[in-house]
Amino acid sequence: MKKVFDIQQKFRFTVYVLLIVSISLTALSAWVFFRSGQMVDKSRQKIYVLDNGKSLLLALREDISENRNAEAKDHVKRFHELFFTLEPDKAYIENNVREALFLANQSATDQYRSFKENNLYNQVIASDISMTLVTDSVKVDFSAYPYEFSFYGRQKIVRKSNITIRNLETSGRLRNISRTDNNPHGFLIENWRITDNTDLETVKRKSF
Repeated sequence: MKKVFDIQQKFRFTVYVLLIVSISLTALSAWVFFRSGQMVDKSRQKIYVLDNGKSLLLALREDISENRNAEAKDHVKRFHELFFTLEPDKAYIENNVREALFLANQSATDQYRSFKENNLYNQVIASDISMTLVTDSVKVDFSAYPYEFSFYGRQKIVRKSNITIRNLETSGRLRNISRTDNNPHGFLIENWRITDNTDLETVKRKSF
């Protein structure tokens, strides 16, 4: 009888040991799985960028969502600066407009054709007019997609005899697209329209 009791004790001891080992292995596996998940998440937050093929730079992506707002504003600002900065140089105008049209859809192309049909660019060239743009503010609403934006700025139009300051307000929407060399921010302006473009003041230029 004692022998049978000893066998039962040894059997129970073996079962307990196996149970403890199994629980320990399960806990260890769960911990390893959890840590592996954390490491994968951290690795996904890192981008390795080659700097001219010489050095390796480490850039964190954790602030991409926050930077998207800044990118959107810069995209809108860049488009307007390209589209409305004109000099009496045909090649300069065409280059600026071409770069601007990479950032917007057909609505910007239609406005370009309207300016062209109204002889704006020929007048700039023939009359030695310089047009520059100062951005006052850009507002982008990220609460709904596509993102609505509003642009506020002032045009400075320099002619031989006078300087005109003109208000410029536009609106449109931003759609996400793939980033390219011609469109590094990955946005496309849609439904773009000029809502106000009235003269604020005109002053005569001093003659020397």
